[in-house]
Amino acid sequence: MVIAVLLLVAVLGFAVARPFGLPEAVAAVPAAGLAVLFGLVGWREAVSEVRELGPTVGFLAAVLLLSYLAEVHGVFAYIGDVAARRSHGRPQRLLGAVFAAAALVTAVLSLDATVVLLTPVVFAAALRIRARPEPHVYACTHLANSASLLLPVSNLTNLLAFAASGLGFAAFAGLMAAPWLAVVGVEYLILRRFFAADLAVASAVEEGEPARAPRYALVVLALTLAGFALGQPLGVHPAFAAVAGAIALAVPLVRKRALRLSSAVRAANPAFCAFVFGLGVVVLAVREHGLGRLVDALTPGQTSFLALLAVAGLAALLANVLNNLPATLVLIPAVHHSPGLLLAVLIGVNVGPNLTYVGSLATLLWRQILHARDAAPSAGQFLRLGALTVPAALIAAVAALWAGLRIAGM
Repeated sequence: MVIAVLLLVAVLGFAVARPFGLPEAVAAVPAAGLAVLFGLVGWREAVSEVRELGPTVGFLAAVLLLSYLAEVHGVFAYIGDVAARRSHGRPQRLLGAVFAAAALVTAVLSLDATVVLLTPVVFAAALRIRARPEPHVYACTHLANSASLLLPVSNLTNLLAFAASGLGFAAFAGLMAAPWLAVVGVEYLILRRFFAADLAVASAVEEGEPARAPRYALVVLALTLAGFALGQPLGVHPAFAAVAGAIALAVPLVRKRALRLSSAVRAANPAFCAFVFGLGVVVLAVREHGLGRLVDALTPGQTSFLALLAVAGLAALLANVLNNLPATLVLIPAVHHSPGLLLAVLIGVNVGPNLTYVGSLATLLWRQILHARDAAPSAGQFLRLGALTVPAALIAAVAALWAGLRIAGM
């Protein structure tokens, strides 16, 4: 147990610090090898874990590539331009536009797209109308985590749970729609109150030529989303729809020689995919050597409101201790028998990371993006805002999930 925990701590510590800018896989893959070498995980069990994660990780790579190609087509620049223009120079209206954009981008293209691609655009949009950027960039990181509740494709944690839930794509989205709306509403009300002074600062519209709508890319993204929903009941994995969408976006760029193969490969982030495989094996070792029994003992077997809230709270706690991805891998075996409990876990691991920087890798990446723009966020401010939003959002989302499960007879 001690060795397994030390391996996990080393992997997560390396992922947080990323010394010399090295990818997370540099620590995770050797740690997985050591777990097998020390007999913490059998070779066959390790191979089985990698095989089970394969389709999910493949989909992750496809969505990352899809998001990058959408950026090259100008989708995110267009979103930023529309948000700035619709704000009419009013920071409060810009915050509303950012919430709408971040919630939709996170749901359709995953939280990574919101953090990596939308955050810089939102930062620039705030400067364009001479508004303070803090409320708007904080909205991006909060919604990158909490607004990823809606679809199985919104977050890697969702994909992992979706594979174990037995739910269809439409059933998953139907049960999570109310929690998603509840969380977005709670986040908006609290952020608007928390940043009231910043949003009250006078601003001005900087005029210019409006950005052209990337109609082709927007149509492809809409069809890809439809493919996610329509393909799953037919037994078609969402990864195929994501790959098809990426190919459709890549073809015109290749014809214009506006896309390099090396750029596309980097966008798919094979190093992070390797990190997920390595982390899966390390977490399996930790779970099999004591943590699994502890989690099983703490996890209720019912779907009453209090039971759902307890599971979501436990998931949020583990997300802030272990990071949300390993927390999901640890909890899924304890709740896979109950779709309701699985969805409560997702509420915890997706909303909970807004409490601390280490809750999700996306939040750490968001910090790096702001540091690069000399706009480093305040740790105290992040913690204070998280202390307000996370408990309220957890309760609201769990209440909405509980009501949805009762209506669905689950």
